[in-house]
Amino acid sequence: MTRSKPALLDDYSKAIIAELQEDGRRSYAAVGKAVGLSEAAVRQRVQRLVESGVIQVVAVTDPIEMGFARQAMIGVRATGELEPIADALAEIPEVDYVVVTAGSYDLLAEVVAESDDHLLQIISQGIRAIPGVISTETMVYLKLRKQTYAWGVR
Repeated sequence: MTRSKPALLDDYSKAIIAELQEDGRRSYAAVGKAVGLSEAAVRQRVQRLVESGVIQVVAVTDPIEMGFARQAMIGVRATGELEPIADALAEIPEVDYVVVTAGSYDLLAEVVAESDDHLLQIISQGIRAIPGVISTETMVYLKLRKQTYAWGVR
């Protein structure tokens, strides 16, 4: 996902986003009532926000309940251009998050795996096999304490 400059959002769009961050299943009618727009206007605005990539409406699942016994953040040290490495990481099906960073690691990749053996396979045959990857450090998640997508709008 390539990021460009932030979208210019009016107060209505920001209010719609805030409502959906609180409850993504809220009906367009309920959102419209909360923000002062008709159901049809909310539907059109949400469609435009989705099409422009400002928002995604998805079902967030619990990986453990979905059969993935292991989650980890992989710190990746690399050489050369980082974007092709980030793109290659993003192509690995078990990778659900990739970010180019500054600091000790050049990239971070979050992975979900069915087992420790599966995690080892992802790292050894997937991540470490990518040209330009120098080393990895695996931080296995022991317990998730907070995960939110409701950081508001600016």
